Amino acid sequence: MSTVRGRLLASHLAVAAVGVVALVVVGTIVANVTVTRRMGMGRGTMMNQESARDLLADALPAALGWGAAAGLAAAAVAALLMSRRIAGPLGAIREATRAIAAGDYTRRVPRPPEEELAAVAADVDALAARLADGEARRVRLVDEVAHEMRTPLTTIRGSMEGLIDGVVDPSPEVYERVAAEAARLQRLAEDLSTLSRAEESALTLRTAPADLADLAREAADRLRPQFDHRGVTLETVVAAAPVTVDRDRILQVLVNLLGNALAHSEDGGRVSVAVEARGNDAVAEVADEGDGIAPEELHRVFERFYRGPGSGERPGRGIGLTIARSLARAHGGDVSARSDGPGRGATFTLVLPRASDA
Repeated sequence: MSTVRGRLLASHLAVAAVGVVALVVVGTIVANVTVTRRMGMGRGTMMNQESARDLLADALPAALGWGAAAGLAAAAVAALLMSRRIAGPLGAIREATRAIAAGDYTRRVPRPPEEELAAVAADVDALAARLADGEARRVRLVDEVAHEMRTPLTTIRGSMEGLIDGVVDPSPEVYERVAAEAARLQRLAEDLSTLSRAEESALTLRTAPADLADLAREAADRLRPQFDHRGVTLETVVAAAPVTVDRDRILQVLVNLLGNALAHSEDGGRVSVAVEARGNDAVAEVADEGDGIAPEELHRVFERFYRGPGSGERPGRGIGLTIARSLARAHGGDVSARSDGPGRGATFTLVLPRASDA
């Protein structure tokens, strides 16, 4: 039997069977010996009813006593052997969990034959893999944050040391440069805080009825001066799409998507924002005609601090899309990306649960 329940049933039946067999065999042997010895003592005399009763009274307790003792001993041995077969896989699982708890995320549990224990072993292996992935992401995040902080801190330190040593003359330009780098660090800290709380489902959302079309217009109006400065045309084609959301958070999502589209558009290019209701969803699409995304890179654009090939000179910290997706998922929605390939633009789609038109 391949289940724990079947193994337990079989083990109990086996122990009982061994005990009964031992009881019968040993009892029979002891009874024969007792009867033979008694009959030998009374050789030459006729056995009457009373003598037979006395013979049975003498043989039965001894047979049952020795048989019971032998049955218990045999059952104990059988139970010990059976318990080892069941406890062995549990011990392996216990050792593996202790190793994983100690930080050995490469440890895997041998697959036992029992279905229930095999499922537990698979869950432990999956947990170890998740912990290993989480640890790798934590280490990578620390390294990426340190890298993002290094440039502004170096700029601030260099400017301040130049001022202290008198090598750099105090000027509005120097102070503006220091203030800009400090603001960059502050935005990074705020973005990381927002991302962390969103991914841990600890983000406080102040939801209220809203129209995704109005939010898209507001986001476009906020960034329109930047589009005009670059000569990038920003088009909005929106229709009513009622939602129940935290306005500020969804506005942040749309601003991040528009900012990403602008960053990857060439001067004189075009970006469009389209909003509509599709069944039970409210959908906003931000499309650009810029750099595009290679098929093998599509699944990575939402990773923290990921910046695709050729984006080294692009502005941004590489977590805008990560924050956008996390905020959308906190609302029960999502953000996805599609592209026909490098140089053919990209489209980012925000999907949110549509509210009733009450």
